[in-house]
Amino acid sequence: MSARFLEAHGYGAAHRETMPGDASKRYTRLSGGPRGALLMQTPDAGYLAAFLRVARHLDAIGVPAPAILAVEQAENLALVEDLGTASMAEALDAGAEPAPLYLDAARSMARLHAAPPPEGLPAWDAAAMSRTTAATFLEWWWPAVFGAPPSDAVHAALDAAIREMLAPFAAQGIVHRDFFPANLIPTPRGMALIDFQDAAIGNSVYDLVSLVEDARRDVPPALREAAIREYLADRPDLGAADLHAAMAVHGAQRHLRVAALWVRLDRRDGKPHYLAHGPRCWALLDGALAHEAAAPLARFLDRHVPPALRRNPA
Repeated sequence: MSARFLEAHGYGAAHRETMPGDASKRYTRLSGGPRGALLMQTPDAGYLAAFLRVARHLDAIGVPAPAILAVEQAENLALVEDLGTASMAEALDAGAEPAPLYLDAARSMARLHAAPPPEGLPAWDAAAMSRTTAATFLEWWWPAVFGAPPSDAVHAALDAAIREMLAPFAAQGIVHRDFFPANLIPTPRGMALIDFQDAAIGNSVYDLVSLVEDARRDVPPALREAAIREYLADRPDLGAADLHAAMAVHGAQRHLRVAALWVRLDRRDGKPHYLAHGPRCWALLDGALAHEAAAPLARFLDRHVPPALRRNPA
């Protein structure tokens, strides 16, 4: 079917280059057709529908993203614009000046968040964030450190702490959920977004934390503050104090979840190299917990996880 699909849209004779992928999708770079394109093969109709919904929304609000060139619903295929191979992460690793990239990313983010979200997105609320935190921190990090699964009481206490912490910051905007340099591509139109199929409805500040408190790379404090100022300049509806409080609580949740995610990737998936990011995530968590808005989670950790244990498992 993919051969007929490609032929129908002028890519039958295109050179094909399989790109590194994951279990959720596979990309093939096509060259020699009407324009540079990627063939995206998705696992199911739901995944494809989510991708298309957000892609069309981004196009409608003027946020750069790969254009949809053609779709084959029956086979969960899409032809999408090829924005090139150099992500923001690759540009940074190659020595590009960071500030213009981060400020450009902040502007694209502000444009994304300022527009009303599309219909049909799932919730990224306190309940969802509590579940995902437990799925890494309690199911993988905890038994790796303590030698046994946590009790039902610990599960309940963590859930209560996260819900209490996040309750004052419930908001109904779009959240990309993985807004970091590997999912951003510099283009002449501005910073483009990719891998947005998991977008949800929640507090959009979560994305700002993902960018300036990156789990995978250090962001200097001055650059962090510059990106926040750029974001606020384009979001006059937000107050700086409220934004920093929201960043603290969403950062506390995200950093705890991701610090434990590296353990799951190591122990379940055989990818120990991700543990190198653990110290950064635990340090970012400490910074977030220092804000008074994050007190419920700080109290939970003080009771159950001594500071000396807040690290990768031995």
